[in-house]
Amino acid sequence: MPNIKEKFSFKRIYYGWYILAASFIILFFNSGAQTSFGILFKPMIAEFGWSRGTLSFAFFINMIVYSVSLVVAGKLYDRFGPRMLLIISTVLISSGYILCYSISSIWEFYIYYGFFAAVGMGGTSVPLFAAIMSKWFKKWRGLIISLGLSGTCLGRFALIPVFSFFEQNYGWRASYLFIGMAMFLVNMILILFVFKNNTDNYIEQLQGNVNIKQPDKAAAPLNVAADLRLTEAMKTGSFWLFTLTMFICGSGDFLVTNHLIPFATDQGIPAGTAANMLAWNGLLALAGILVAGPVSDIIGNKIPIAFTFLLRVLSFVLILYDRSLVSCYIFALVFGFTLLVTAPLSTTLVGRIYGFTHIGLITGFINTVHFLGGGLWTYVGGLIYDRTGNYDMAFILSAVMAFIALVSTLLIVEKKAVRR
Repeated sequence: MPNIKEKFSFKRIYYGWYILAASFIILFFNSGAQTSFGILFKPMIAEFGWSRGTLSFAFFINMIVYSVSLVVAGKLYDRFGPRMLLIISTVLISSGYILCYSISSIWEFYIYYGFFAAVGMGGTSVPLFAAIMSKWFKKWRGLIISLGLSGTCLGRFALIPVFSFFEQNYGWRASYLFIGMAMFLVNMILILFVFKNNTDNYIEQLQGNVNIKQPDKAAAPLNVAADLRLTEAMKTGSFWLFTLTMFICGSGDFLVTNHLIPFATDQGIPAGTAANMLAWNGLLALAGILVAGPVSDIIGNKIPIAFTFLLRVLSFVLILYDRSLVSCYIFALVFGFTLLVTAPLSTTLVGRIYGFTHIGLITGFINTVHFLGGGLWTYVGGLIYDRTGNYDMAFILSAVMAFIALVSTLLIVEKKAVRR
């Protein structure tokens, strides 16, 4: 017999909306944490005397571990549901950031930030929450996922100035401590009170016991037998075209978010103004995903994705040609608009081509490649600066790669794949 409280409350509010709200809030705080690396980049170098390549290598380690953990997290989510995965991941990511408060060597930073925080990120990631939300809603999945992932954009916009304030007034150590504690408290409260251990069974229980009318009703995936596994998806050309696209996407994402502030301050722009650029970069990402989600529901996924790479090509050309304050702001804003477009669209595109039964593992693999690209290119960007004294070659190569991603996206066959 259903719980009386659930019976009456769910007639008014479908539980999927609570999942959406909780996902939004967790991503709000976690996204700010992930963006903090670029804010604290130069202050850490100033204290320890490390090169940009040396410190960027910490981010590369972080992305390697994070990428592997995405695959593991996707598999665990498909099998056990989200709750325990989110709890363990929150403990790890929070501990990693809190421990950074006490570091005295690069090796400690490699361990705390590069390993502990990275494992925790894998289980509290954008791809994971996109997969969670995709199971709770059938209609307008693109819009719903975009609404949830908008927490990432607003988190960057709201928290980057906060972290910058902490760094300027209390030091970079206090910033890491604040980030870790905030994530732990917020995440644990929402995980314990909102998320369920077995999402699929809970959705079925709601549908069987509660008579609700709603436009976006949860449902099990249709044609489950026709859905492809990861190994089967790998036999299609579209899988590898999209994987290449996501590698390039991650490369541009993290090169810009981690090196934008150092690059801008190199041009004589004050650190506070550069932090504001990164904050607005995050806010424009909100516009990008709120536009991309509904548009993908109407015209498909690959055209919006291809358009964002066209914008990236033009953005890199602009910043190579002119580095004034105005051009830096335009670069940050336009690139920000493209920053998270693939976050909701990768889930809906994979679901449309391969089905939703194994979406956690498939998107986990693709996003592993995405974040490996981000870690590698952040490190390469630091090395290029150490060797040449500027980011010119990194931007030139990024423009070429963005054009390759544009072409690769257009070649994807966006229809249900057939098992071979």
